[in-house]
Amino acid sequence: MGIRNLKTSNPVFNDYFWDNDPHVKKTMSVSGIMLKSLISILVIAAITAYIWKLSSEGHSVKWFSLGGMLGAIVISVVISVRNQWAAVLVPLYVIAKGFFLGGFSAFAHNNYPELPYQAIGVTIVTFFTMLLLYQFRIIVVTKKLRSIIITVCASIFLVYIVSWILGFFGIKTYIWGTSWFAIGFNIFAAIAASFALLLDFDYIERYKDKAPKQKEWLATWGLLATLIWLYVETLRLMQKLAIRF
Repeated sequence: MGIRNLKTSNPVFNDYFWDNDPHVKKTMSVSGIMLKSLISILVIAAITAYIWKLSSEGHSVKWFSLGGMLGAIVISVVISVRNQWAAVLVPLYVIAKGFFLGGFSAFAHNNYPELPYQAIGVTIVTFFTMLLLYQFRIIVVTKKLRSIIITVCASIFLVYIVSWILGFFGIKTYIWGTSWFAIGFNIFAAIAASFALLLDFDYIERYKDKAPKQKEWLATWGLLATLIWLYVETLRLMQKLAIRF
């Protein structure tokens, strides 16, 4: 099967975004993606620290979190249909995610000061663990594994969307509480996010030195989306365990 027919749960790596232009001289590189990702993470960290400061001074930051989340969703949709604007939209996505994570993390920090730092640590360790597993081919991304990960991730996102919609009608679902079912679902989602990193690594490797240079912004968007998902799932899980025990 041709590479352009392969799919991934992360929309940024779908073949929709890759157009191999033989006239393009500069191509996407791993170092370029890593540099953009590192700068983006530093920006997110700076915004998060600022939101934490506001929260510690007694300011309400819930609107930062809600606004950042909605902003990131809208920007992601626009990037999906106008990927040529990625160089401008991805930095805006980074800022929006910074506000979202700032408010989200500030809430956890106010109640359990050590949890955000622990969640960051777990996310970093997980990232490098999955990278090593992929790099040394301990886990090989086969067609079957790819299909399983895509199906699982899509199912999780569907559950979240349906649960979120039902919440507007006052219908509560079990995934948001601290029951063992909710904790189990959280663990399952965190594992899925970890394995989604393998798909990201696989697609970056497939398209490095082939896709146009500007596609580095799309690859950066994909990595950030997966890492942020992993961090959020990890922090939510730690919060539930802290409340439970």
